[in-house]
Amino acid sequence: MAAAAASHRVFVYGTLMAEEVVRVLIGRSPSSSPAVLPNYQRFSIKRRVYPAILPVDGKEVSGKVFKGITDRELNVLDIFEDEEYVKRTVEISLTDTSEKLLAYAYIWGNQDDPDLYGEWDFEEWKRVHLEDYVKMTQEFMEELEQLEPKTET
Repeated sequence: MAAAAASHRVFVYGTLMAEEVVRVLIGRSPSSSPAVLPNYQRFSIKRRVYPAILPVDGKEVSGKVFKGITDRELNVLDIFEDEEYVKRTVEISLTDTSEKLLAYAYIWGNQDDPDLYGEWDFEEWKRVHLEDYVKMTQEFMEELEQLEPKTET
């Protein structure tokens, strides 16, 4: 691992909390800590199996923060998260120590989306959708690898 490589923190709150999904996307399980994003709320999205978050005063979203994400890995996550999400820098708190950190998070772009409702349940998602989602993620990576010729750095 190159010491000069850029290192990013990414707060995840949905399907990327599943190690199986992240391993397919970036080929490893990055170091992470449980974290909370204050003044945001996680929603389910009609007809989709993944969640969205939007700013909502007084609410909070629990998830985890990945540390040591490289530029290449961040690029894969950006493409995976699609154009409906906007990557923003947010301030999170580590659950264990309450230490505050800045991290990237993928925020739902459409604040007034009528398809957002309720809360999204990670454990239920894992039980019902994880297996198919991992297959979809593998197909996504195969397509991505065909589009992007491997470059040695």
